[in-house]
Amino acid sequence: MSEIEVAASPGLWSTIRESIAGSHRGEYTDGAIGRAILLLAVPMVLELVLESVFAVVDVFFVSRLGADAIATVGVTESILTIMYALAVGLSVGAMATIARRVGERDPDGAARAAVQAIALGVIVSVPIGLLGFWYARPLLALMGAEPGVLAHSSYTAIVLGLNGVILMIFLINAVFRGAGDAAVAMRVLWIANVFNIVLDPCLIFGLGPFPRLGVTGAAVATTTGRGIGVLLQLYILSRGQGRVTIRREHLTLDPAVMMSMLRLSGTAVFQTLIATTSWIGLVRILAAFGSDVLAGNTIAIRIVVFALLPSWGFANAAATLVGQNLGAGKPDRAETSVWRASFYNMVALAGIGLLFVVFADPIVAGFTSDPGVAPIAVRGLRIISAGFPVYAYGYVLTQSFNGAGDAVTPTLINIFCLWLGEIPLAYVLARTAGLGPTGVYWSIFIAFSAMSVVSALLFRRGTWRLKRI
Repeated sequence: MSEIEVAASPGLWSTIRESIAGSHRGEYTDGAIGRAILLLAVPMVLELVLESVFAVVDVFFVSRLGADAIATVGVTESILTIMYALAVGLSVGAMATIARRVGERDPDGAARAAVQAIALGVIVSVPIGLLGFWYARPLLALMGAEPGVLAHSSYTAIVLGLNGVILMIFLINAVFRGAGDAAVAMRVLWIANVFNIVLDPCLIFGLGPFPRLGVTGAAVATTTGRGIGVLLQLYILSRGQGRVTIRREHLTLDPAVMMSMLRLSGTAVFQTLIATTSWIGLVRILAAFGSDVLAGNTIAIRIVVFALLPSWGFANAAATLVGQNLGAGKPDRAETSVWRASFYNMVALAGIGLLFVVFADPIVAGFTSDPGVAPIAVRGLRIISAGFPVYAYGYVLTQSFNGAGDAVTPTLINIFCLWLGEIPLAYVLARTAGLGPTGVYWSIFIAFSAMSVVSALLFRRGTWRLKRI
C-alpha cells in the first residue's frame, strides 16, 4: 500500500478510530504496512502529546508568576534531561526486547523482560532521587541560575527527588509500545494529565481549599499525576488487559534477561545522555544572557518539543515494527516500514513547521507578553521549526536502529553531530561571532539537519538487519 493509497483509503478514519480505541488485536508482521504504521503511530503520537502536556501546562500556569518562575522550570527541566535520558535509554532496551519476543511469539519471554525493565527502573531511580532532593539548590547554582531562580529550589527538589515516577511511566509505557499496545500507553497518559491539569492551578494559586504553593505547586501536581499513571500501568499489566501479562511466576529477577537488556539499554542511555546533555550545554551558554533569555528559550523549546511529538510517534511505531518483523524473520518488511514512516513524518512536520514560521508571534503571545522574553521565544521558534521537514527523517531512522537492537550507530551519530558539532558551534556563533541566543538556535538547526543526512546514509547500509537480542 503506497502513501497515496493510505491517504485516500476509505478505511483511513476507521483505522484511526481503531488505533485510538486499541481494539486491534492482530499482528503487525502481516498485512498493509501503512495500516500497521497508523495503528501504532496515532496512539503513540497522542501518548507523547500528553506527556509533553505536563511541561506545557506547568509553563502556562507558572508563566503568570514571572520570568524567574519560568526560568526555574526551564533550568530544572534541563537538569532533568539526565533523568529523561535514563528513562528513554532503558525504554529502548525494554521496547526492543519485548518487540522481538512478541515477533517470535514468546509471551512468557516478553513478560519476563517487562519485569526486568521495571526492576532496573527501581534500582536506577532511588539513588538519583536522594541526591536530587538534597542537592537541588547547588545544582541550580551550577547551572548559572540567578538568585530569583534559586529562591524556587523547592520545585527542583520535589521533581528530582521523585524522579522515579517519570522513569517508571516511560519504562512501562515502553513495554506496552513494544508489545503493540500503544493505545494502553496513551490512555494512561490521559488519566495522569487530567490530574495534573486540575491540580496545577489549584496548588500554584491556592484555589478553593488548596494551599497557595506557587512554583512548588506545579511540582506537586505533576508528580501526583504521573504517580497515579504508574499505579494504573501496574494494574493493567497484572490484570492481563494487554498483550503482555505479568503473572506470579514472572516476578523473579532473571540475570540473563536483565544483563541482555542492560547491555542494550546501557548504550541507549549513553546515546540519549549525549543528546540531552547537549541541551544542558546550550542552556548553560544561554544562561550568560540572563533570565529573560532563559525564559524565552524555555517557552520556545516547550512549543518545539510539543510540535515534534508526531515525530516520536512515527519513530516509535517504526521501532516497534522493526523489532517485531525482525523477530518474525521479515527484514525487508522492517526496512519498508521505516521509510514509509519517515515519509509520513516528513509530511506532518512540514505542515507544522510552516505554521510555526508564519505564526510564531501569536503562538508565543499565548504564553507571554513580556517584551524582554517574547522576541527571544519567537526567534528561536522560527529558526528551529524551519528545519522540521529535514529533521523528520532523522528522528525515525535513529529510533529504527534502536528498534533493531543497534544502539551503537545512533550513539556515534549523536557524539559527532551534538557534542562535537552543536555545542562548539553554539558557543562560537553566540559568543565569538556575537549572534547571542540567535547563534544557539542556528546551531540546533545545523546539527539536527546533519543528523538526518548521516542517519539516512548509514541506514541504507543495512547492518542493523544482523543484530540479535
